[in-house]
Amino acid sequence: MAKEKKMVEAITSMDVDFAQWYTDIVKKAELIDYSSVKGCMIIKPAGYALWENIQRELDRRFKETGVENVYMPMFISESLLQKEKDHVEGFAPEVAWVTMGGLEPLQERLCVRPTSETLFCDFYSNLIQSYRDLPKVYNQWCSVVRWEKTTRPFLRSREFLWQEGHTAHATAQEAQERTIQMLNLYADFCEEVLAIPVIKGRKTDKEKFAGAEETYTIESLMHDGKALQSGTSHNFGDGFARAFDIQYTDKDNKLQYVHQTSWGMSTRIIGAIIMVHGDDSGLVLPPRIAPVQVMIIPVQQRKEGVLEKAMELKEALSNYRVKVDDSDKSPGWKFSEQEMRGIPLRVEIGPKDIEAGQAVIVRRDTREKYVVALDELNKKVGELLDEIHSDMLERARKHRDAHTYQAETYEEFKDIVENKPGFVKAMWCGDQACEDKIKEETGATSRCMPFVQEHISDRCVCCGRPAKSMVYWGKAY
Repeated sequence: MAKEKKMVEAITSMDVDFAQWYTDIVKKAELIDYSSVKGCMIIKPAGYALWENIQRELDRRFKETGVENVYMPMFISESLLQKEKDHVEGFAPEVAWVTMGGLEPLQERLCVRPTSETLFCDFYSNLIQSYRDLPKVYNQWCSVVRWEKTTRPFLRSREFLWQEGHTAHATAQEAQERTIQMLNLYADFCEEVLAIPVIKGRKTDKEKFAGAEETYTIESLMHDGKALQSGTSHNFGDGFARAFDIQYTDKDNKLQYVHQTSWGMSTRIIGAIIMVHGDDSGLVLPPRIAPVQVMIIPVQQRKEGVLEKAMELKEALSNYRVKVDDSDKSPGWKFSEQEMRGIPLRVEIGPKDIEAGQAVIVRRDTREKYVVALDELNKKVGELLDEIHSDMLERARKHRDAHTYQAETYEEFKDIVENKPGFVKAMWCGDQACEDKIKEETGATSRCMPFVQEHISDRCVCCGRPAKSMVYWGKAY
């Protein structure tokens, strides 16, 4: 029994040290391993299977809106990167450069893509000639490199996987509609698939993407009360188009600049899944994204007919992602392992169950047990998977709402940030000086100006001048 408990005991309690709890989970659930290059991670099969399911579901949703996938080179010439001043300044501290090709120095440095706006712009400048060529609604699945100083698996690594959409439109209105459409798509995906509730809104000018006119975000709240930017959608206006001379001839035979958007979600969303839903026993995976939804555990599997019945149940549940743990480990170890890996349901079947024509189903999220007749098993599994998703979303929403506060005065604001981890709703005058002061003095940053505005007071929480917007503030990953 001591050996069986060892796996779970090795996880630091999230209430003792949340950062160490997170590291323990990603390692012991075998989502990642560390590579020989500092700040880079090896995504193991269990972690990559999560990303594959995220990718599959997002890609399906993208294509329903007319998105087509392409692939761009991973290298960007320095001269190309320099074409958009604000953009290059925003990314300069994180850029990794290639200076040698084989044994020869390169005539021009090559940037390893931190993002691909300049590549798409260069491509579009040659591709788009007429209004008939528009819109262009492209996306690519790839990795990018940003030379981060402080790294943590999934949340911030020097190389990570993501998708980046890049679109070009004839009008500003079309670009704005696409920007909001993709933000809503991300929000729906998080709630409908990942069981993560989000706040939708616009970033302040200080926090917006380098080179964008406006950046929109979905913000989620982790179990420790820190915020995580979970997906972004940017309206570039015609700024990049002017820098890269992306023009088209309109219906009146006049030259016009295109209006562009960009939007992305990365493997950091796996970090969100861990930190929103996990517990001290390991992962708790939302059923719709779990690589294995049901683990069948044969009890006393060496007894005649037990393993065979487990395989029969696997076949009967084949419309779900299901596995049988037929290893020679003890049932107790298998239960602990299933919990560690966050598998939503386990089905226990042993000699007494077979004799009674039943199986035992155990939920990972609540550990509730159900004795179910074998001929009702398929139906019950489907019902429980849907119920688990709904319950996980509701628990996460209640946690977020219980850790969302509002402040009218700066003293109240500082006290909340210091003593009550979570979101703080407070009014803001729109002056970056107040935003900078809040960050410097409290460590909280503006997360977003939500679409659904509330009137908390007439005055900026920092300076007391007339307020323009209600802002969600918080410490963030």
